[in-house]
Amino acid sequence: MKILFVVCGEGLGHSSRCLHLGHFMEEQGHNVHFAGYGKSYDFMKQHGCRVLHRVRREVCLQGKGGFFSMKRTLWHSKFLLLDLIRSAGRVALLIHEHQYDCVVCDTMYGGVLAARLQGVPVVFITNQNQFCGPNGKKNPLWRLLSRLVRGYLRLAKKVIIPDFAPPNTVSQYNIRIPRAEEKRYRYTGPFYMLDPGQYVHEQKTIFASFGGEPYKLPMYLMLREVAGRHPDETFAVFSTTPGLPASSGNFLTHGYVKNLYEHMAQAKVAIVHGGLTTLHETLSFGKPVLIILDPKHPEQQNNAQKIVEMGAGVAIDGRTFTSKTLEEKLAETMKIPPHPIRATTGSANGRENAMEIILAVAGRRQC
Repeated sequence: MKILFVVCGEGLGHSSRCLHLGHFMEEQGHNVHFAGYGKSYDFMKQHGCRVLHRVRREVCLQGKGGFFSMKRTLWHSKFLLLDLIRSAGRVALLIHEHQYDCVVCDTMYGGVLAARLQGVPVVFITNQNQFCGPNGKKNPLWRLLSRLVRGYLRLAKKVIIPDFAPPNTVSQYNIRIPRAEEKRYRYTGPFYMLDPGQYVHEQKTIFASFGGEPYKLPMYLMLREVAGRHPDETFAVFSTTPGLPASSGNFLTHGYVKNLYEHMAQAKVAIVHGGLTTLHETLSFGKPVLIILDPKHPEQQNNAQKIVEMGAGVAIDGRTFTSKTLEEKLAETMKIPPHPIRATTGSANGRENAMEIILAVAGRRQC
């Protein structure tokens, strides 16, 4: 089968999970192409994509003071409809040129329209089709957005949720499956190819990686302040954020690294954002997590709520975020015992499950 993955470039979780799945399908003899933009495109290029295409950006996430800003995002995405059309046009050209059997879109909406207009089956990967704040809090904009997204996703033959099935779904509060569409949505489990037993587990560092967006820089600077007050601890920081502080003393900064898992395995705890892929990967090592909650990013807030309920981590509200509160919450997190997510959810063959769905949609067999 010839498959095209069209990947969102806002954050690297989308590209990371699609690489895991796509490379696995290549190992099974399928011809896989990838398409992305921005940091996602660069990330996939660094990770050995055999055939990689560049597509148009659809939305431009923006922030201020270390956190996501809906107002700035809407302003910088004011030509969203035009950008969606351009994105669809670019994917349509790729479909016409390469004659794919199936298009797989990870949170990229233009590709869905392009595939349907050309009669090519399409699968959508997402961990959010419901927009709400913690404890189900909603506003008119979120209600409208939720309805639009769920309605649009009806264009896809199948919707894959790369998470564990209920009741162990980390993205539980970001997913709502209409009763009439239950057969179209499938929980597959995460896609990562990860065996924590292959790595040397230690308790040496405080691992920190909570986003590579430029607006996250103030948070990394604050973390450096905390490191300065704890010379007995080693802070290993990973981000491609422009202007990231240089390494000094016990504060070691890294840009792109080929294998982040080696560093995760050496950590006592991990300071992360609430992205689904990041949480899956970190918790697979049994590391307690300190999640820095973005007050304007409901998806990550809801993931954090689930992690806290599982007893696997601590969350800190970005609205009260200071170097002192960060220090206090870090100390609280370090008291949490290891909590391997696999111990509570069981193993899931996410890549195999997702591949079966894609091949079935492409017409090889029934699902």
